[in-house]
Amino acid sequence: MTEPNSGILREGDAAPDIRLQTDTGEDFRLSELKGRNVVLYFYPRASTPGCTVEACEFRDSTAAFSSEDAVILGISPDKPGPQTKFKAKYDLPFTLLCDVDRAAAQAYGVWKEKNMYGKKVMGIERTTFLIGKDGRIKRIFPKVKPQGHAAEVLAALAAL
Repeated sequence: MTEPNSGILREGDAAPDIRLQTDTGEDFRLSELKGRNVVLYFYPRASTPGCTVEACEFRDSTAAFSSEDAVILGISPDKPGPQTKFKAKYDLPFTLLCDVDRAAAQAYGVWKEKNMYGKKVMGIERTTFLIGKDGRIKRIFPKVKPQGHAAEVLAALAAL
């Protein structure tokens, strides 16, 4: 469940609150992290090549993000089972969120029409939101290329 979004999100906007289930089946609410920096990254599907590269880069940079008082959250339309397996297989030390009904993806404007092998399909556009301690979006990284992305986000966080 999410707060409604009246259009496209921009840097400086309040981050829509999201209520989702975590990879361990617990309830999660984004607003509970107010007062901390949040890296909210949307990815299409657990255990796929690009998503694995992105998650492992965030994993390998966890200490650096922690030193900037930042929480990393990965979010995809996967159910808890695949998320749990993905997290365990790659030893991911951060929470993965299950956006099964895609409400969060829609609130953040990342559920989009994509072209896959000549067919139009709906899916997640890989996007990262850097949310400041005040709950406002500080940076948006659209159409993310997984390789090197964690370092790019960390540099933006350090510049806040």
